[in-house]
Parts: sequence; structure tokens; C-alpha cells
Amino acid sequence: MSELALLGGKPVRTAAWPEWPVFDQADEDRLLHVFRSGNWWRHSYAQGVELVEDEAHPASLVAQFQRAFARAHDCQYGICAANGTVTLEIALRAAGVKPGDEVIVPPYTYIATASAVLMVGAIPIFVDIDPDTYNLDATRIEAAISEHTRAIIPVHFGGQPCQMDLINEVAARHNLLVIEDAAHAHGSIYNKRKCGSLGALGSFSFQLSKNMTAGEGGLITTNNAEFADLCEMLVWAGRKPGRPWYTHYVLAGNARLTEFQGAILLGQLSRLESQTATRNANARILEKLLWEIEGIRPLNQLTSTTRNSYHIFIFRYEPAAFAGLSKPSFVQALVAEGICAAFAGYTDPLYANPMFLAKNFLAGAWPVDAWEHGRKLDYASFSKACPVCERACTSEAVWLPQTMLLADQQAMQDIALAIRKVQLHARELL
Repeated sequence: MSELALLGGKPVRTAAWPEWPVFDQADEDRLLHVFRSGNWWRHSYAQGVELVEDEAHPASLVAQFQRAFARAHDCQYGICAANGTVTLEIALRAAGVKPGDEVIVPPYTYIATASAVLMVGAIPIFVDIDPDTYNLDATRIEAAISEHTRAIIPVHFGGQPCQMDLINEVAARHNLLVIEDAAHAHGSIYNKRKCGSLGALGSFSFQLSKNMTAGEGGLITTNNAEFADLCEMLVWAGRKPGRPWYTHYVLAGNARLTEFQGAILLGQLSRLESQTATRNANARILEKLLWEIEGIRPLNQLTSTTRNSYHIFIFRYEPAAFAGLSKPSFVQALVAEGICAAFAGYTDPLYANPMFLAKNFLAGAWPVDAWEHGRKLDYASFSKACPVCERACTSEAVWLPQTMLLADQQAMQDIALAIRKVQLHARELL
């Protein structure tokens, strides 16, 4: 193959990748309708009529969207909120997680999975990830449970569902609640059931990079009417629908979504099935191509995964098969070859972030040091208990974002060809 692009050669791929976000004239028309209506806020509508379809009281687009999204994910209730971080906080509060409670979380995830726990005064306890899927290792959860454990937050990382049957079995034995972090799992299916319906509550994100986006936004799913009512109050300053406007029943902030976001998300939901099918078809092609390259191992697809939404396509990189080239150098070379969105992923597990090492939480080390439960919690010590996560961060995991899987089949060939080219010339980069 020709000289590496990083050293002045021609890149493997010069064609453009799909743009994100995807929108069309119908989205623009829907936004203009909201703009011209003056009903920019969901609760601009008279109480009790937001789902009534007539000229005087057109249905709130947020209300329409959250109902449609919930039903598309096998749930009776959907509650929209400002973002996927606050939906996790609200879900934890609705589930009854209190200050001093412990919540089991994976260390290979976005900070919100653990910071939401801290924001409600509870204590995140990290459990390592599975080496084949990078999801929370269900076989290690039980050893981390204490008398203070209240909940488990499995993250369907990259879009592949966690082993929810085993997680729910462990939770049931210990009377724990399961809250799914489904920020990556729009449309993902586990054993023919949609993610977001597999625990007591589910939390989705609509941040810009997600498979459905309104720039920001989030949604809580549940099949429990009591949880749904409480989540609605926690989103809406403690109000109850149908009650006096300035009467507040619980301490709550404002996490409401606007009608503009509701308009955008209705369009996004209409594309979810077709886009997910495209991502899956391309992922199958790419997996086959990458398994043929020495030192490259895509994550395993579990038999329990009916459908992976592929928010991130992840493969494991073995430096030894690339003349010892470090992961950052490999990714840099891949980007130069036109695989421009390739990314090395998290550089550190969550517990190794400065916030956790210094316990720079609420008013110092609270809540962790205020609730020691007879032990001194040192987050640096989790490195010994989480070797898989350590390896994924330092040397192994390489990410390709969901947007790349919306390209054509030639693009999948280009990714594999670029990897082979870097492998062939790896010694030149040492």
C-alpha cells in the first residue's frame, strides 16, 4: 500500500461522511408551526387539554413525542426532561434512592451515570465491565452489594443491551431497583424487549451525538404509574397536573422540554427504525472485515441482543499486532487516512477522574465521607478491581461513532483498508 497519509501519502478515503443531524423539510415545517403558534412552551396549553386535538387546543408536541417514544420502547409512560443527566437524577429520586444509599455503576461510561448518584446524595460503587461487551459485568455485581445498596444502573454501552435477565435476578434477590442508563440504546432490543422497559425506570438522552437528537433533551421511561407521576412532578417544579398552578407537592427543579425540541424529536423518532437498520447492516459488514485483521477484535454480540442500536461501534486494538504502536498513535494515523471520526474513547475510568480522586463533590467530600458505613472509600483503589476497564481505556478500545455507520458499504471497506494500511506501515510511526 502507498505511504501513510500521516507521512505525506494519499489517504485511503477522501469521500465525505454522512452529516449529522439528519433533518428535512417536514422538520422545518414543524418548527415553523411552533414558532408561529406562539406556544413555545409545553405548558402554554391550558391544563388538562394538552393531548386534545382540536383547533383551539392543539396537542403539545412534547406530550405527543413522549407518548410515542414510550410506546415505541414497550413502556406505558414517558416523561421528557432537559437532558439525559437530569433524567438519571430524577429517576433515582423517583425510585426512592436517599442520601447514604449505595448505587452500583460501571466505570466505563459518561460521567453522568455516577454524578447523578452523587447529586442525590448517594454513593456510586464501581463494578468492572465485561471484556467481551464493555457492559457492566453482571457476574461481579453480587460481590459489590452491601446492606446499604439500593439500586443498580446498568449502561447499555454503545447500544448493546446489558445482560438484563441476570442483573434483574441479582436485583430481585437483594431487593434492589434497576435503573437503565439507555442514553446509547434508542431502539435497542434485548430478548425481543426494548431497552428502557427492562428495569424499574429507563433514562434516554437526546444530546447532539445521540442516535436521536434535539441538541439536548432526555426522557424517562417506566411502566409504573407511581414512578411516572413522581417523575412528572420532579420535572415540573413539584406540580401535579390538574391541581392549582402555584401549588407544589415535592422539592423539584425545572427540567422541562420546549415545544421546539418536541417538534424536532417527532421527526427524529420517525427515522429511528430505518437508520437503525442501516447501522446494523453496515455493522455486520464491518465486523466481518475487521475480524479478518490480526490484532483487531470487535466487541462480541451477545445472543440475547435482538438488536444493537450501535451508538458506537467499538473494536479492541492489540498494539503487539501493530509493531507496538500505541493506541493514540494508531487512532491518529487512522484519522489521517480519512477515517476522521475514529476516537480512542475514554482516557480514564470514571473513578480515576480528578473529581473522584479528590472527592470534590457537594460541599467537599459529601456525601461519600459523610456515609462511610464503617469503611473509608478510596476511589483510587477501584483500579485493582476493574482491570478490564483499565485496559479498555489505556490500550484497547477504539470507537467509531454511529454517524459512520450511516454511510454506504464502500465506507466500511475503507475503514478496514485504512486499518490494514496502518498495520503495514506501523513501524514507520515508531
